[in-house]
Amino acid sequence: MNWYALYTKPRWEKKVAKELEEKGIDTYCPQITEVRQWSDRKKKVTSPLFKSYVFVHLAEKDRAKVFDTPGVVQYLFWLGKPAIIRDEEINTIKSWLEDGRVEEFEVSHLTPGDKLIISNGSFKGKEAVIQKVGSKRLKLILAGLGLVVNVRVSEVL
Repeated sequence: MNWYALYTKPRWEKKVAKELEEKGIDTYCPQITEVRQWSDRKKKVTSPLFKSYVFVHLAEKDRAKVFDTPGVVQYLFWLGKPAIIRDEEINTIKSWLEDGRVEEFEVSHLTPGDKLIISNGSFKGKEAVIQKVGSKRLKLILAGLGLVVNVRVSEVL
């Protein structure tokens, strides 16, 4: 059995997770509690960590069962196949959320114009600006060195 990421209609994550659980499908919808400010009050609100995504744990042959649930749109695909999320990644998310020491999360995707610090390799510690994002490659500009670098990505970002 594998973990898969399901894409849901916007703001349907909790409903989809609840319905799938009622059907006997193992689901995980990581949630965070944050304080939201309105003009007249503050309120604690629980919201999904990953907007429009729910993780399901099931066998490959049972993947079609989720489409009977209202709010389910499709599976998340990576390189033409349904993306498989490793158990360690799900456990890491769970431990971060249960730990209590992590106060704030931000989930984002790499987009052209983003700045980043290269964490390993020949250019470790150098700042780069993303020029182009492909399915397996990034094109980075290292202005401090006057270089444009093409990077092959070996893991899901």
